[in-house]
Amino acid sequence: MTISVCIFDAYGTLFDVSAAARVAASEPGREALAGLWPRLAEDWRRKQLEYTWLRAVMGRHTDFWTVTQDGLDWALEAAGLDDPDLRERLLALYWELAAYPEVPAMLARLKQAGQGAAILSNGSPEMLAAAVRSAGVGEFLDDTLSVESVGVFKPDPRVYRMVTERFACRPDEVLFASSNGWDVAAAAAFGFRTAWVNRAGAPVDRLPGRPHHILTDLSQIPDLATA
Repeated sequence: MTISVCIFDAYGTLFDVSAAARVAASEPGREALAGLWPRLAEDWRRKQLEYTWLRAVMGRHTDFWTVTQDGLDWALEAAGLDDPDLRERLLALYWELAAYPEVPAMLARLKQAGQGAAILSNGSPEMLAAAVRSAGVGEFLDDTLSVESVGVFKPDPRVYRMVTERFACRPDEVLFASSNGWDVAAAAAFGFRTAWVNRAGAPVDRLPGRPHHILTDLSQIPDLATA
């Protein structure tokens, strides 16, 4: 089987979504956040994702920046943090997320091998452009696809169809990598070859479609794409 293009989820897969809370907690004057930031980051991410799913089911789409802010507001209230300055700092840091350590070298290997690579994300085009620029990986990507083109969040099949239409390929010619088990399940059900980046060692989700590969990070992706 020939892989035509490697497709990556963005947040939590290429870009470290916990970095905003972690960095904020390390800054002077925010000592109170030191013991709270892991739970804050976890709650923020969980609510951000829940709101995408619920809005998709409700037919009430909005951009990813809105659900990112809504998720943060919930997480801050749950942590008992009524701090407008902290909120603004966390949101600013979200536009400057770093890539996971293995990402630049992995994407460079794909580029050197002549393998296509792109992002498919819930993120808005503006958010994704900022993340790609901040991580310094734009030179390795052929495109950045946002759900805003179809007006619905993952895991709606219309999102995954954007890939086959953009790259004029069959689903089984796509290697799709995500850190989200539900995202990998939906992509596999759509027909993609899939790699679940299971950094936390979580169980496989009980959903239609299962990962073809389970990885601890993204470093093996070039080997899978060219095997």
